[in-house]
Amino acid sequence: MVSSKIPKTASAVAKTFCFGAFAIPLSQTFLVSKLSYALVNLKPIRPGHVLVTPRRNTPRFKDLTQEEVADLFIQGQRVSKVVEKLYNAQGLTLCIQDGPMAGQTVPHVHLHVIPRHQGDFPNNDDIYDALEGRKPLPHIDNDQRKPRSEEEMAAEAVVLRKELGHWNQDDVNAD
Repeated sequence: MVSSKIPKTASAVAKTFCFGAFAIPLSQTFLVSKLSYALVNLKPIRPGHVLVTPRRNTPRFKDLTQEEVADLFIQGQRVSKVVEKLYNAQGLTLCIQDGPMAGQTVPHVHLHVIPRHQGDFPNNDDIYDALEGRKPLPHIDNDQRKPRSEEEMAAEAVVLRKELGHWNQDDVNAD
């Protein structure tokens, strides 16, 4: 069964995904495949900043299987098309911070998909400082990045899920 709505079965409603040590409710996800899922960001650095991650809780990119790498990037491409359209982006920053020395704060491989617009950062590469929280930026620093409410994140996920138009019950329940 393919639907753009969250499945209503009891098992699906209770379903959560692991993101490092965090439990991500189905309401905050907007794409699910057999090997990956996409979720909205608790503290986005730009509107539309979302994450695509393998379902298997794997800290480092090198430890993913070839199938997981392929699916991560296939789903990342699907998500990037939707994010670029919905947020009227002029480009995207796609990146993986692989390990703590690369700025990874959640030890679970994840692909950042961040919509970009002209002038959104004083210097184009300042986005990497923002991702790592290395230096405060005039319009976005860690103090300004307040966690969003569950309701805000669920609302964004609904919009993204609707645009993707694909929700496979078998993929949600696969483990």
